[in-house]
Amino acid sequence: MRKLYIAAFAAALMILPLSISAKENHSETYRQLQLFSDVFERIRDDYVEETTDEQLIEFAIQGMLTALDPHSSYLNPKSYKDMRVQTKGEFGGLGIEVTMENGYVKVVSPIDDTPAFRAGVEAGDFITHLDGEPVLGLTLNQAVERMRGKVNTDLIVKILRVGSEPFDLTITRDVIKIQSVRSRVEGNIGYLRVTTFNQQSTKGLEKGIKRIRDELGDKLQGFVLDLRNNPGGLLDQAISVSDTFIDQGEIVSTRGREVDDSQRFNATPGDLTGGLPLVVLLNGGSASASEIVAGALQDHRRAVLMGTKSFGKGSVQTIIPLTGQGAMRLTTARYYTPSGRSIQGKGIEPDIIVEQAKIETAEQGPQRREADLRGALENEGDSSGDGAPDPSRVTDTARQDYQLTRALDLLRGLSLYSERAALN
Repeated sequence: MRKLYIAAFAAALMILPLSISAKENHSETYRQLQLFSDVFERIRDDYVEETTDEQLIEFAIQGMLTALDPHSSYLNPKSYKDMRVQTKGEFGGLGIEVTMENGYVKVVSPIDDTPAFRAGVEAGDFITHLDGEPVLGLTLNQAVERMRGKVNTDLIVKILRVGSEPFDLTITRDVIKIQSVRSRVEGNIGYLRVTTFNQQSTKGLEKGIKRIRDELGDKLQGFVLDLRNNPGGLLDQAISVSDTFIDQGEIVSTRGREVDDSQRFNATPGDLTGGLPLVVLLNGGSASASEIVAGALQDHRRAVLMGTKSFGKGSVQTIIPLTGQGAMRLTTARYYTPSGRSIQGKGIEPDIIVEQAKIETAEQGPQRREADLRGALENEGDSSGDGAPDPSRVTDTARQDYQLTRALDLLRGLSLYSERAALN
């Protein structure tokens, strides 16, 4: 019975076209599957702990996929269900997007307003231990499963951060509700923050743009699109978000192994921002779908990219459901920006590099101005200050965010230049 079980599994893998030229390949495949069968039998009979056939098959599939690249993996029924819930915008856990690198869990980015974000987890951090147990030797899915748990329970994670000694963080698990898009007004500029690309992203962006336009009207000078620490998400949402700002032309193309697998996605007419100046903020936590949007806007010269180089994930994963309600996440294509650039392993270089920095007000001694001088002439002109940005409308968050402050300054400068050019 055992041999029949393994033979049936092997036979399922050997459905190959048996042309004369393929017979040698078929024979070699048979030999490799016989090797798999021998190892399977030896593990079942001699491994120090008893394992089930289902466990061994799942381990084999997982190993086969994870050995391909860091983003291919097997999703058992529970993991598949969690993934589908996550793309809808609500799930349980710590609130971090992760990948696997050199055997450790690497943080692509923390999600805004989640336990991990509030605890101080940063993009680029490595998680080496979970509750004192080493991560080394676990698959990515196994590590993710251990990070999940009941709401209000604590998890101690050991963090390895470049330039720092390893340290522990205690993070309290919570239900993660992702508000994909946040928007607000900064002076006379609209601020749009996209935290992830899920099914809510495009609708949230459209609502944010409309609210800002209704609030500022003709005073609106431009928009900041903040994609920092956005780990990506759904490809179709990346395309529709890009289409929000682009009138025509290609947004992204994907190319698989076969020529027939190539696809091109183009913009539809209409720019919801009315062509107003746009600055996109990026950093090392901006990955995948974020890079699709940034690359499209950069290639079309629709936006100025500011910040630091993005993560560099230029591959497309397809979720393929499997019998038994599980699925596999398989890398099926690479994506390319409109100019034909592949971002894989390289990332997007911003047009203006701005490292994040801490803003401190420099101490200044008493200063004398013209108006302080005895007998100074009075200004008889209009001092209403019409057209100047209202400092009270700039949030405290923006004042403490150096990269955002630089983006706002750039947009104000572009607006001022455009106004003066129109008068000449």
